[in-house]
Amino acid sequence: MTHPLASIAPNGILRAAINTGNRALVQTEGDRLTGVSPALAHRLADRIGATLEPIIYSGAGKVFADAESGNWSVAFLAIDATRARNVSFTRPYHTIEATFAARADAPFRDTGDADRPGVTILTSTGSAYDMHLSANLQAATLEHSGTPGESFDEFKSGRADLVAGVRASLERHFGGDPGFRILPGVLTKVEQAMVLPGPANPLISALDDFVAEAIEDGFVARALVGG
Repeated sequence: MTHPLASIAPNGILRAAINTGNRALVQTEGDRLTGVSPALAHRLADRIGATLEPIIYSGAGKVFADAESGNWSVAFLAIDATRARNVSFTRPYHTIEATFAARADAPFRDTGDADRPGVTILTSTGSAYDMHLSANLQAATLEHSGTPGESFDEFKSGRADLVAGVRASLERHFGGDPGFRILPGVLTKVEQAMVLPGPANPLISALDDFVAEAIEDGFVARALVGG
């Protein structure tokens, strides 16, 4: 019996967008991709009898920008009402935290210290935390860079007072460097979902069932701890 999602893998190839900029979901070991997003992509490919072809992106904004291009058939993005105009989301399979990195000698003690006059915050263009900051900042100035990694490198080079990011990505980039600190507290919690191109995609219910099963049988939890 043909799987209801088989049509998203024409010619037996599942083109899955993988964002390597989100270290909480994707890790790289040489040419090998690990983490919960690649694990779900492999499971989906196996389930529908397809070969997985990862389409690699360095930031969520770039994944979303390609939603109408046909370059990918399934993706992993943070749930956002603005994005829902162009893509369809499953239920969240994981919730991650975003926060800030600051320089060691900066006066910031918590995420709540960020939104002040004269403070400049750097963010990755099109990320979920970028959209959160764009909608909620009242006093601080928001500046944009490209991918998360690019924004981190520019911050290290002296740009801005704070840089926003997924906590796991910030810890990987700045952890162990005495010149920087990861602020306690939470900037925003980001719900991660699987995604199909187009609003109200008729196949999203079947993909949501796939995600629900992966959560219920413990697959997602095992993938998150590397099991």
